[in-house]
Amino acid sequence: MKKLIFVLIIFPLFSIGQSKIENWPPEIKSDQIYTYKQIDGADLNLWVFNPPKHNLSSPKPVIIFFFGGGFRKGTPKQFVKHCEYLSARGMVSIVADYRVSSRHKVNPTHCLKDAKSAIRWVRNNSKKLGINPNKIVSSGGSAGGFLAAATGTIPNFEEKNESIEISSKPNLMILFNPGLIMAPTKGYKFIEGIEKIMKLLKVDPKDFSPYHLISEKTPATLIFNGDADKTINPQGVILFNSKMKNFGNFCRLYMYKGEDHGFFNYERNLNGSFIDTVNKMDEFLVEMGYLSAPPKSIIKQ
Repeated sequence: MKKLIFVLIIFPLFSIGQSKIENWPPEIKSDQIYTYKQIDGADLNLWVFNPPKHNLSSPKPVIIFFFGGGFRKGTPKQFVKHCEYLSARGMVSIVADYRVSSRHKVNPTHCLKDAKSAIRWVRNNSKKLGINPNKIVSSGGSAGGFLAAATGTIPNFEEKNESIEISSKPNLMILFNPGLIMAPTKGYKFIEGIEKIMKLLKVDPKDFSPYHLISEKTPATLIFNGDADKTINPQGVILFNSKMKNFGNFCRLYMYKGEDHGFFNYERNLNGSFIDTVNKMDEFLVEMGYLSAPPKSIIKQ
């Protein structure tokens, strides 16, 4: 079993990034690395963490994490410790790279295309990975949380020349302080500048907004947020949770009192919110039949 020694990771930022571009490519010690997409000179990778004694003939559920960074920066390292934990619990776990503006001069629609490509590649290569193609979880924080939610709600923005008959939609979603509303909405002050960006891209904001595209087929969802989030209005996850339930979908929201953006990351609060969110994520996956009980078998408060 992998040693679960937690080290510093980069916490997500949706509208503000780090002061400089990260060293690239990131050094991540995983069981396998696969390039899921080559585009515009960029090799986009998946770092795969396998359960102990992983048997390819015994398919496991899989979770794919997308990092935060405002679509501008960020690193797949952010969710490595989550992957180490979940792989030790018996789940194939993946951190995904995707294009961002600082490294690839792209806009948010390209980020979403990459996220969809990543899920499609994983589903299409289920035998190679030893995963169940019908038990794919999308997850991420901040902008990565948006991408995880968008893959489960937004039907468009598929990459050209991919086999769209292979679905890019996840079966479950786990979202950490995600951006979910990208268009003017009653009762919600959305992120400054988003509407202007969408107009420049000639995209109707509602076509790029997970909240506006919830349907009765939206996957079951778990959301973590802080009620003191100053980067993304917490009202967005409240409205998303309510609308999910209005459609008859499963949605569970944990709102953490006094917590700001990125509160769930290791270095922010090892003995509090980090462990608590990991344990609640574990409980959710057990409840949904993706992990076996008992939860809290590795990390304890």
